[in-house]
Order: sequence, then structure tokens, then C-alpha cells
Amino acid sequence: MTAKDAVTKIAVIGMGYVGIPCAALLADVDGFEVTGIQRRSKRSGWKIDAINSGKSPIEGDEPGLNDLIAKVVKKGSFKVTDDFSVISEMDVILIDVQTPTDGTDHQPQYLSLKEVARQIGTHMKKGVLVITESTVAPGTTEHVVQPILERKSGLKGGVDFSLAYSYERVMPGKLIEYIVNLPRIVGGIDKKSEMQAMEMYKKIVKADIHTTDVLTAETTKTIENAYRDVNIAFSNEMALICESLGLDVYEVMRLINTREERMMHFPGTGVGGHCLPKDTWLLLYGLKMYGQKEVKTNFVQLARSINEYMPHHMAVLLSECLKEKGCEYPDVKIVILGVAYLENSDDTRNTPAYSLIADLSAYGPEIIAHDPFVNEFPEAEITKDLMEAAKGADALLLVTKHSEYYDMDLSELKKIMRTPILVDGRDVVDPDKAKEAGFIYRGIGKGNA
Repeated sequence: MTAKDAVTKIAVIGMGYVGIPCAALLADVDGFEVTGIQRRSKRSGWKIDAINSGKSPIEGDEPGLNDLIAKVVKKGSFKVTDDFSVISEMDVILIDVQTPTDGTDHQPQYLSLKEVARQIGTHMKKGVLVITESTVAPGTTEHVVQPILERKSGLKGGVDFSLAYSYERVMPGKLIEYIVNLPRIVGGIDKKSEMQAMEMYKKIVKADIHTTDVLTAETTKTIENAYRDVNIAFSNEMALICESLGLDVYEVMRLINTREERMMHFPGTGVGGHCLPKDTWLLLYGLKMYGQKEVKTNFVQLARSINEYMPHHMAVLLSECLKEKGCEYPDVKIVILGVAYLENSDDTRNTPAYSLIADLSAYGPEIIAHDPFVNEFPEAEITKDLMEAAKGADALLLVTKHSEYYDMDLSELKKIMRTPILVDGRDVVDPDKAKEAGFIYRGIGKGNA
């Protein structure tokens, strides 16, 4: 860090759902000057121009983010560039690039992470603090990032530069709230790295900051999300059981949760987002690469398979409805309601809509997607006009519980549809109201619908 009252220059590499709010919050701190670095491409280059004009490129309901970006850009403490050479001026560098896993063998895909590490190593100065915020497999910071930084820079981690790992616990719709108000975990390759990172985060985090070693911090992130994934899988399996028994899983869940220390999760169409669908695999990869002995991990892998099955179950429920109405593939039109993985968000990363559409496409129907926040979706034609999408449709498949869907006029929709079928994957539509409006209704976990 620089001396008191001097400007601390910070680079945040990766202008996504983590990098943008983090950079904006840091830029709002007196004495911090933040440069976002984003590779300019056809898909993401427009973000640079949007942010530099004081606008957030993230659509959806994101409280405080638009105003904050406008404020810090106008203040002159936040700008975005595609020029990695500015790293040479930086005192702190945050890495916020995506780290997906391969869809076939679930191996981490670190192309972006490694390239960014090479760029940092090429340009960074002595004494810099580098922090990996991207979710990675346990062992990645010390065994992948650090060696690249050292080779490219000729400097030694823990001696010539500091290196830490600290993950964000963000989700669309609460990006700023979660960065500011949730406890922060910081792991360093040495005590100095831990303390430097903690001191920086204290400027924007109001909750407790807990320090540990890098490996523990990385493992905590992946286990935290594997824990959530397992709990959701339990609820999804219970939903399937309740369907078979002719029960409503949401009523069962309400009764269970009358005991304060019980908190059964919501079942649904599937699990999406950047983290949950892959963090179990990152955990297992880290175990395979750096674990000291073999461990059987059947439990978390089973949870993953249950959650990955749920979009297929939506297709099964639709098939039941089509059969009941005498409709056959491919001569049907299906409308997917919501392709973002989370309500009131534009985030489509690993959305269950991908799997559902792929499943249905095998039968050759016409598929239209509707989403009030998503502008582009490569898997299907997409529109923001619900009534237009529903014209002549044979089924509505509710995948994402956007607020708009709670206010749908079912009677009007029924009038313009060819076949009034509604499959609800998120407990948005009241089954009785759907039936009163003339719909054939199915819902995940709604065996008595």
C-alpha cells in the first residue's frame, strides 16, 4: 500500500457481476483510484463504453449500483480500459474473471485466469498486492496463479509481492448489499498478504473480516456452495416424492419450517448461476490434485445429479400435459418463461433453461423464450413481449420467478393460446387460479394440483 494521504491505485480485472460492484465500491473510497480492465470483444467490449459513460451494463433490479457507478465515474475515481499495461502503475490488483468447468468431465477451465496471471506478471511492479476473487479449486492460487506471476515477473511471492485469495458472496439483485454487509473471508500466502488484503477490504466491508490461509479460504468457498447445492438437492428430491404421493411439497416445507432451527430450501426447475453448478466439481478437482489421500465423494456428486435432473423433470411434466390434451411433438409451440437463472436478473450463467431447451429441442417443437431482463439468448428466439410470445402457444413453462409472472393475466393468456397448458417450476402460479382460467396445470412438487 502507499503512504497515508497518497492515492492507492487499484486494478480490477474482469467487469462482471463481481468485478463491477467491487470496483465501484472501492472507487467510492477517498484515496482510492480504480481502473477496471476488460478485454474488448464483440460480446463484452461494450461494457467498457457503458461504464465509462457512467452507466451500469447489468440489467435487472440492482439497488444502488447505477447511482454508484454514475457517482464514481463523474468523480473521476473509476474508469475502464482494455489496456493491460496500466497494471504497471497499480498498487493492488484484483482478479475477477470467470472460471468455468468443462461440461463433459467437469475439469476447471482456467484459460482466462492463466492469461490474466500472465498479463499481471508481465507488467506488475515490486510490492504489489494481488488478490484472486474468482472462485477456484482448492490449491489454485498457490499452484497455478503464484507460479505464473513469479515466472513472468521474476519476483518472489511473499517477498517481492503479496498474494491473497478472498471470494465474494454476491448474487444478482443484491450485489452491493452482499459485498458490504456479508462477512468476508481473506486468505494470504503469508501474514503480510492477509493483513494487506484485510486493510483494503475494511474500507468497503461493514461486516466481520476473517483471515486464514489461502487453501482454507479457497476450500471454504467451494464447500459453502456445495453445502447449498446439497440442501437444494434434498428439497428437489422431496418435491418428487410429494408429487408421487399426491401432496404439495410447499405445504410440507411450511410445516417443517415452523420449527425455527429448520430451514428447508425451495425446490424448483434446477440450479443455475456461476457458482453452484460448478463449485462441487472445483472442490473435487482440488481434492484430486492436492489431497493427501483418496476420499469417496458420492454424496455431493449425487446432489449434483439430482439438481441437474430437474430441468428434465419439467419436460416430463410437460409431456404429461400434452398427452392429456392430445398434442404431439413436433407440432407444438412452447414458451419458456424466464431464462435468467435468478429472478429479476439478466444473469443467464448456467441457467436451467439451457438444459430444458436442449431436452425439448430433441423433439422438434417451436420454442420461444420470454424474459423481461435478458436481451440475448443463443438457445432460442427471445422476446420481452409476453402476449406476443404466447400467441398460438401450446404450453407455458415457468422457469424463473420474475416478478412479472406473479401478475400474469391467465384469462387473457388463455384466449390467445392454442392449448392452455402451464407447467410451473417455481411455485409462482396458484394451481386453483390456473384451473379456473382454463389451464391444464402441473407444478414441481405439486402432486395434488
